[in-house]
Amino acid sequence: MIKFIAKSVLIVTSLVFTSSYSNTLSAVSANSTSAINPPAIKTGADNYEKYLPLLKDKKIGIVTNQTGILSDKTHVVDFLLEKKVAIQTIFAPEHGFRGTADAGEHVVDGKDPKTGLSIISLYGDNKKPKPEQLAGIDIMIFDLQDVGARFYTYISSLHYVMEACAENNVPLIIFDRPNPNGRIVDGPLLEKEFTSFVGMHPIPLLHGMTIGEYAQMINGEKWLKNAVQCKLTVIPCVNYDRKMDYSLLVKPSPNLPNDQSINLYASLCLFEGTNVSVGRGTEKQFQIYGSPYLTKTDFSFTPKPNFGAKDPLYNGKECFGEDLTSYPKLNKLELKWLIKAYQNTSDKTKFFNAFFTKLAGTKKLQQQIESGVSEKDIRKSWEKNLKAFQIIRKRYLLY
Repeated sequence: MIKFIAKSVLIVTSLVFTSSYSNTLSAVSANSTSAINPPAIKTGADNYEKYLPLLKDKKIGIVTNQTGILSDKTHVVDFLLEKKVAIQTIFAPEHGFRGTADAGEHVVDGKDPKTGLSIISLYGDNKKPKPEQLAGIDIMIFDLQDVGARFYTYISSLHYVMEACAENNVPLIIFDRPNPNGRIVDGPLLEKEFTSFVGMHPIPLLHGMTIGEYAQMINGEKWLKNAVQCKLTVIPCVNYDRKMDYSLLVKPSPNLPNDQSINLYASLCLFEGTNVSVGRGTEKQFQIYGSPYLTKTDFSFTPKPNFGAKDPLYNGKECFGEDLTSYPKLNKLELKWLIKAYQNTSDKTKFFNAFFTKLAGTKKLQQQIESGVSEKDIRKSWEKNLKAFQIIRKRYLLY
């Protein structure tokens, strides 16, 4: 925990956080006329003194996208090239290298027009780098901004990159980044039979780990195919504590535009397995929800094609629901909106679809909601597994 020292005696200390996309925190004393700023957080990418010596005279592959930036917003690829690091290939996850593709959209291989480097997509049919794609690479770098939810596919890409590196004897270096939901561990654990690209490991919906910590867990728990282990180095963040609030410098994906959407994401993404819209096709993605089949309310929205949603659910149709743009910050997985929407829908038989079980990682949650189990009792059913996960998780924490 960061300690704050004021010129006068501190009676009450409060933290004031800046607006979206600022990672500078300010501590303000109730009895002091001046604020004292704690040291700025440095991501793994900014902690370059630790990794540049490891890259000298090596041929490099890098898994990254628009989130792979330094504090001055220089892209990590441009920074490494400036430092004469020999990057051979860029590997891009869901949404592509520049982060402009819709969720689930096929992303093709190509070249980066700025650097001329080859880009290989790790989404669609080629989720795992092939041996020939790793040929001639001495070290792989992984630098993506995760948001702490099991179904956010960057950690699924991490799994396959680690597996490919382990099988082809390529060391992997992860540039760690803070988890904006890093203080939250909550939700049902994934059951093995529901493993998919939106849930690969037996973890809760909100895992409360940085991507570097999570990689250590994948290795340590031997979750890779045939229990192989990757030669892993994590370049840690500096001045980071998971209890801090953390705002991202750029959108991690097209439909997570700000801090509020990132905080609500895990709770509202469960709606993607229902007939309810989460605001794709609006300017309030993952901050509102609604459907033409819900009870009419004072709040409504009409989705239309936009950046990140070329054909949104209920395109051109009025949806009724709730606006959560000013909702207080969550410190848990919130179920009340899902339960309320199910209770208020005009046709309950069409509310859930097959994707819901993949997102939830269990059939039990849908069954509980359909049976009218209270949120309190649903949460109670998670307790045993969450406690067991917390014990395992503790082995891999860096902060």
